[in-house]
Amino acid sequence: MVLRCFCSLLISTAFINYGETGVRLGLILGDQLSDSLATLRVLDAGNDVIVMAEVPEEATYVRHHKQKIALLFSAMRHFAARLQDAGWQVRYYDYRQSVSLGFRSLVDVLAATVKEQNSTRQNKVSEIVLTRCGEYRLQHAIDHHWSDQLGLPVSVYEDDRFISTPEEFAQWAEGRKQLRMEYFYREMRRKTGLLMEAEQPLGGQWNFDHDNRAAYKREVPLPPPLTFTRSNTDQAVSQLVEQEFSGHPGAMDSFINGSSWATTRQQALQALIHFIEHRLPHFGRYQDAMISSAALGNAADTMFHSLLSPYINCGLLEPMEVCEAAAHAFHQGQVPLEAAEGFIRQIIGWREFVRGIYWNYMPQYAGLNGLQNNRSLPAVYWHGKTNMHCMKECFRNTFANAYAHHIQRLMVTGNFALLTGVNPQEICDWYLAVYADAYDWVELPNTLGMVMHADGGLLGSKPYCASGKYIARQSDYCRHCVYDVNSAEKTNSCPFNSLYWHFLQRHRQQFEKNPRMSMMYRSFDRMNEEKKAAIISRAETCLKKIDDL
Repeated sequence: MVLRCFCSLLISTAFINYGETGVRLGLILGDQLSDSLATLRVLDAGNDVIVMAEVPEEATYVRHHKQKIALLFSAMRHFAARLQDAGWQVRYYDYRQSVSLGFRSLVDVLAATVKEQNSTRQNKVSEIVLTRCGEYRLQHAIDHHWSDQLGLPVSVYEDDRFISTPEEFAQWAEGRKQLRMEYFYREMRRKTGLLMEAEQPLGGQWNFDHDNRAAYKREVPLPPPLTFTRSNTDQAVSQLVEQEFSGHPGAMDSFINGSSWATTRQQALQALIHFIEHRLPHFGRYQDAMISSAALGNAADTMFHSLLSPYINCGLLEPMEVCEAAAHAFHQGQVPLEAAEGFIRQIIGWREFVRGIYWNYMPQYAGLNGLQNNRSLPAVYWHGKTNMHCMKECFRNTFANAYAHHIQRLMVTGNFALLTGVNPQEICDWYLAVYADAYDWVELPNTLGMVMHADGGLLGSKPYCASGKYIARQSDYCRHCVYDVNSAEKTNSCPFNSLYWHFLQRHRQQFEKNPRMSMMYRSFDRMNEEKKAAIISRAETCLKKIDDL
């Protein structure tokens, strides 16, 4: 069990004046909607004030999907109301208030709140309190500028909703030649005790990933849908988003009708219960599967995936509670071990690992481009219109629901960006914008490191590149496509096939000696010269006509 040690939470306090006493302002961000947040444990509900705000800078620094904005604004408003019901003083600035008052940023909001408090209240503001945020951009400003701008001490506390602190990860990583999630994950299993028997993993192995790669052939029915009742708050936010963010990507239909995204803690718990009962039993087996929506409707968009990451990442659910729920389901005989382990690994393994990478290597990490890719992001990533059925399905899901599961992101839209040499910063910004669960700390390492291999292998030992054969194996997409997945050189061949070989050839110097890739180079070399030339020619045609594929 992970225990919170309150005495070790404080990270830093800038501009301390120990002579000051008075009201403290606690800023709570849109991804910190948890009752257990360090900020709330530090402050006094009877004396201190919570500040929350919807501001243009955070909503528009990338063109966030409409549903992502709606989810966060609505969840923030519901959370603020819960705090008020619990006796907290809350200053909440909705988006239109922020705009009308001239607030662009969160520090603008704090400056105005401090001024108002100090001019009209007996108790002056003595300190700003917050929990470490999830983005280097904002945290750097907090650490280096806010105290001077506000003329007050700014105390930052560790976000101990995570299992590992950035400092603990740095200690684990120090001196290692390679950083591999598997070994970090084992440490997290030991630390939490999840699916453990003393020091050994239940089932005698740490990882059941090889059991979790089946294609879906309708052996079991897809889970029943879950819908949420939309409150007046949800409806007001929906109208706001449609009016104020009309130029942002995505549709609002599934949010408005309640078929996507819980906005309250109670609804998020409902989603967790639904996952444990209806999705987790088959989650492991089909977690890498993809299927077209034409025959199976909207359920095909989500398969057996949890759909919990937006709630975990914004705070409506906590990592340990969802992991403990999965472990409990296994111990009660409700789900197989490989399903529970596969899900828990995503939370305490991969999620914690990429956060460690992020804080350990920022800000330099964000600028890495190890493969020297410089192609602009193709227009199809914004309009979604393409003859490639796999890409079209993933884009449709993305724009309709602000969601696509990890294989759709990694092995379809991400794989295409990798093979075509898209600038990693541009594809990172796209992923950050269009998915409801995307925050910089989790999105950047996943995209720049895992998808684009732009970090030189820090996150993964090889690029996650693949031909159309992988997509055909894990989905039914290719059966509905105009392109021939069994050809790489013909004029109607699947673009992924020729682009895959083209990618390997243009990066041969980097990867030819990689033990996990050398076999593919030998396969290419065994082809006759005419076929190799035809494959490369087909790939170059695809690259020249990338917006017409």
